[in-house]
Amino acid sequence: MARKALKLASWTGMALAASGFFLYSNKYLDPNDFGAVRVGRAVATTAVISYDYLTSLRSVPYGSEEYLQLLSKIHDLFMSFDDTPLGAASLAQVHKAVLHDGRTVAVKVQHPKVQAQSSKDILLMEVLVLAVKQLFPEFEFMWLVDEAKKNLPLELDFLNEGRNAERVAQMLKHIDFLKVPRIYWELSTKRVLLMEFVDGGQVNDRDYMEKNKIDVNEISRHLGKIYSEMIFVNGFVHCDPHPGNVLVRKHPGTGRAEIVLLDHGLYQVLTEEFRLDYCHLWQSLIWTDMERVKKYSQRLGAGDLYPLFACMLTARSWDSVNRGISQAPVTATEDSEIRNNAANYLPEISQLLNHVPRQMLLIFKTNDLLRGIEAALGTRASASSFLNMSRCCIRALATHKKKSTCSSFRRAQISFSEAFNLWQINLHELILRVKGLKLASWILAFLCWLLPTPY
Repeated sequence: MARKALKLASWTGMALAASGFFLYSNKYLDPNDFGAVRVGRAVATTAVISYDYLTSLRSVPYGSEEYLQLLSKIHDLFMSFDDTPLGAASLAQVHKAVLHDGRTVAVKVQHPKVQAQSSKDILLMEVLVLAVKQLFPEFEFMWLVDEAKKNLPLELDFLNEGRNAERVAQMLKHIDFLKVPRIYWELSTKRVLLMEFVDGGQVNDRDYMEKNKIDVNEISRHLGKIYSEMIFVNGFVHCDPHPGNVLVRKHPGTGRAEIVLLDHGLYQVLTEEFRLDYCHLWQSLIWTDMERVKKYSQRLGAGDLYPLFACMLTARSWDSVNRGISQAPVTATEDSEIRNNAANYLPEISQLLNHVPRQMLLIFKTNDLLRGIEAALGTRASASSFLNMSRCCIRALATHKKKSTCSSFRRAQISFSEAFNLWQINLHELILRVKGLKLASWILAFLCWLLPTPY
């Protein structure tokens, strides 16, 4: 009985955060995937094909005469349509099609039973969480249910996803290495979303990048810049950057590396107060100002657990946080130590997650997914990623200060300070690059000295 209870607790606990301390990530259990219907093959449709038609098409044998007759109706809408999905998930699947005007599109179709099943899934989750609460009073997981109730209906509305896509595309239009597929509203509904088809390899596919001569370090820097802009500057954050939702490619026109951001159903909107406190906290972590780390961690709800909070945010040990997370990359030994000790902190993690602002929960998940991509690319915790974060924090805080003053002289002071701080970061980055080049040249000279002279 105790073993079964422990299994039940660990199942629910899988929603907690990862990267050592935080186990809440899609590697274990995402509230958006919890108990969702895993249906088989479905044929995509658009607004004019009803729910009943889709259901009837799914009920007939694949490849039968009746199936082919029903499938032929799709050709009234598309010149060609691939009924084999490009990808399938718990909520929907995506098909490639060509419209009669020649445009190639991606058709995202919601599984027919998801809407009806979602309320049952949330109820089941709530029952399990309450059961765990009875068995293990020290664990608090009601936040998981609250988040699922808030986020799942938004993800099930594909029109909301389309609006998010257009908003982030407009918000980050100055970033020339980001591609957000265009939405075709005339053929989209709450359950069907038509968008521009964009091909590419998954962001963690090093073989694809090597084959297409795409620099993994450049991609890692680009991804860090995109998410730093979202989190620190704009407070509108794409919270599902798993590799299937982030593609890389060479731009067809310029040949430059480009990141394609897909699946815009799950976003977190940060309040200004939260965003500014989060900026201050990361600035303090990067520059190893431990008094301010404590101050802003506590402002974000960490209380006396602020050391654990800092470790969860950075996926580094407390010793590394004190020495400076930008001073040395994470080692295999440190990673192993964090993972091995994580279980000892589960009650404290549960308590912390129950007290931080709800906005922080999806930020934790996003941070963890981004770290997973960096680990796959071998670029985790690089100095350039921290410098990019620091740039965005400086800009965000300066913008807020300028908005808060009516004095032209004070605004000029703030602008000068901002420019000076950004110049310092650029200089620091230049020094790091020069050191790297010198080191590389020294290594090359040493190797040449070791090699025998050809006769």
